[in-house]
Amino acid sequence: MGRWRASLIISRVILVTKSINNPYISPNPFPRSPISPLISEPRNYFLNFRSFSALPSPSPHYAEDFDVRIHEFNQRHVVEEESLENEEDGKIPVKAFFLCTSVDLKSMQAENSRYVIPPSSRSSNYIALRFCDSPLQNGGPVEQNVSCYRYMVVFQYGSSVLFNVEDHEVDFYMQAVRRHGSGLLPEMRKDDYAIKEKPLLVEDMQGGPDYIVLKNLDTDSIRVISSVLGQSIALDYFVSQVDGMVEEFAEINRGMEKTGTFTMDRRKLFQLVGKANSNLADVILKVGLFERSEIAWRDAKYAQILDYLREEYEVTQRFGNLDFKLKFVEHNIHFLQEVLQNRKSDLLEWCIIVLLSIENVISVCEIVRGSMGTSI
Repeated sequence: MGRWRASLIISRVILVTKSINNPYISPNPFPRSPISPLISEPRNYFLNFRSFSALPSPSPHYAEDFDVRIHEFNQRHVVEEESLENEEDGKIPVKAFFLCTSVDLKSMQAENSRYVIPPSSRSSNYIALRFCDSPLQNGGPVEQNVSCYRYMVVFQYGSSVLFNVEDHEVDFYMQAVRRHGSGLLPEMRKDDYAIKEKPLLVEDMQGGPDYIVLKNLDTDSIRVISSVLGQSIALDYFVSQVDGMVEEFAEINRGMEKTGTFTMDRRKLFQLVGKANSNLADVILKVGLFERSEIAWRDAKYAQILDYLREEYEVTQRFGNLDFKLKFVEHNIHFLQEVLQNRKSDLLEWCIIVLLSIENVISVCEIVRGSMGTSI
């Protein structure tokens, strides 16, 4: 950069000197002002502009500073890439599925008895299974590292949560659940999460984007995490069912807005009533959305995990939205029941009127016949 700067200055001096010594250049017609430069003759003002350069300055000082900044930027970029790679390393994938509305846990436990983890609480709506790294290598020696195993937690209401299972291995475990499930869904629902272990973590847990960091991952942590993920994926299914009913009633209301009446079978309305009530009962009773975990009640660190995940998945808020939609459905059902009841009452009234009219006609005919007989 120094040589380039020196050559530029020398070229400018040579050009200015030539312009001064050239006798054909006319003198400056304007008088010299006190602040005018020593050389008042016309000059090439284009040379006053610095040549274009991508660098901020041709000074060696600025060039060195620019190089330092470039080096710092590259170092920072490398550190960020390494941190992202380190963040992805060591994560244990967690996959939650909802594939049926009920699972026979007793028959499934009998079939997979050697994989069952003994329960640590009195809850009977799930079973936890532990497999080795490969489904074909089960029954080996038990290791202390939890991440060396595949875990599956199956709930009675139809949710299944897999830990440390790759995508190509999912079908193997889901087939084991389907054999004991009823009310299989046409399309299985899925949700992904992740766990990362950090033994040097100061706290017992720490939240992250789409994953949770634990100081130590044990079977009770797996049970607590599975309970929230299983409830969340099941809640998605029930919300979709209620959304279908809301859309159906919205169509009925739009038709009533255009025609002033509606056509619905009484049996169809009763089916909607039963569907709404069963969905609410399943969420509260089978899914156990508001039941307190016994594991979290015994140990505060599991309670912290439970509260964090429930807040992360907005379980309470989503149930509030579900309850609001069910109230909308209930209101429409009540209104349509009254309309159908009024229609039935009107039909009975018309039947009574017709019967009374027939009775009056018969009475009149008998009176006329009697009068005709007496006159003869």
